[in-house]
Amino acid sequence: MIDLDNTTSLDVDVTFLESIASQLTNKEFELIIVNNDEIKALNKEHRQKDKATDVLSFPLEFDMPNMPLGSIIISKDFVEDKAKEYGHSQQEELSLLFIHGLLHLLGYDHEVDSGEHRAKEEELIKAFDLPNSLIIRNS
Repeated sequence: MIDLDNTTSLDVDVTFLESIASQLTNKEFELIIVNNDEIKALNKEHRQKDKATDVLSFPLEFDMPNMPLGSIIISKDFVEDKAKEYGHSQQEELSLLFIHGLLHLLGYDHEVDSGEHRAKEEELIKAFDLPNSLIIRNS
């Protein structure tokens, strides 16, 4: 289900992430783990924001049977920094960012919706016994 491309030293529990994903979709998608320089370049190119960010999602613009959902890109540096800042494991922080990115691939958008993204994220966080995510920490 998850096609992992990890260009960093971050440990990734793909089995756990796939258990989360299976609650939402049976489609394949790509998960790419990069450093801040790489995600900054992508953020600038695709969103015109010249700064590093924690997670980016790139859904495919068309939905056809057997086509993957798209790509989730997560910054290893953000995972490490936020896990340390909030006192939880790197795997937990990675899982939180993964949930956030996957929901974006599925069409959720906290910037324009009426709380549906936040509610679904909170539901998954509770179901998988994870700490509060960024979207919940900021609300």
